[in-house]
Amino acid sequence: MYIIGENIHIISEKVKIALAERDAKFFQDLAVRQVEAGAQALDLNLGPRKKDGEEVFPWMVEIVEAVVDVPLSFDSTNLAGIEAGLKKVTKAQPIINSTSAEPERLEKVPLVAKQYNSRLVALTMGKSGIPVGADERVTIAIEQLIPRALEIDFPVSDLIIDPLVLTVSGCQEYCPELIEAVRTLQVAWDPPPPISVGLSNVSNAVPRENRPLINRVYGAMLMGAGLQMMIADPMDDDLKNVIRIIEQRDASTPVGRLYLTLHDRIAAMEELTPDDVDMSDPEQAAIWKTVQILLNRVIYADSYLQQ
Repeated sequence: MYIIGENIHIISEKVKIALAERDAKFFQDLAVRQVEAGAQALDLNLGPRKKDGEEVFPWMVEIVEAVVDVPLSFDSTNLAGIEAGLKKVTKAQPIINSTSAEPERLEKVPLVAKQYNSRLVALTMGKSGIPVGADERVTIAIEQLIPRALEIDFPVSDLIIDPLVLTVSGCQEYCPELIEAVRTLQVAWDPPPPISVGLSNVSNAVPRENRPLINRVYGAMLMGAGLQMMIADPMDDDLKNVIRIIEQRDASTPVGRLYLTLHDRIAAMEELTPDDVDMSDPEQAAIWKTVQILLNRVIYADSYLQQ
């Protein structure tokens, strides 16, 4: 699994303060810790930065590249700020996160990505927003995003399709559709473009104590559908352990065997059954409940996992 570290994110109060104070040491330490934990790229989600984006992004590139060598992902709607940052990159091939199929974005952003030899995350979202159905998302990819790349001679191998994870709290019906979108995108184009998701988005607006389990169960399900890249927390050891269990086929523990079974059921376009789960084991029971939520079989409630 290719993990793009998510922890430099403007939603964090500590990141907001450090950015306001231009605390280089804070960001360098956070970058190093993410890479040491296994991140293969770093997402720099600094928000729109309408007033100072053209100063902030170059500054961030300079201080982060001083301590790590991995690709940097510019996560912002401020294209001028992104371009200012791209001009400062001296190490690994960067990533622009992101364009969508909205006409203005799709016209401009891929051209900037090509100019600076950047990879490009492309969201399956059009002018009318995010479609619920998997087929609609795949259609946006194959009829708008990929053709635009081909039109400007941008390598499809550098185009990263993001079929969009939305929170299980309020957008529950999107969760199983995203799994099928990931599955279908891998056979919708030859050769298929890379596919990535923002994993922790699935647990946004969920109580903190429920988030890690939802993230890792959904991660296992998406891996079953073929996902090989995600924006996630590389310092989440439990999530990394689930990834390791699946990649190494480690069936040495009951919980590990359950995650493998879940992965394999999704890969076979099947569902986990009660017979696969030891309901007397609280950890396995919690995984089962979470799967039912993510498949939209049971309506999500914050108290559900505590029942």
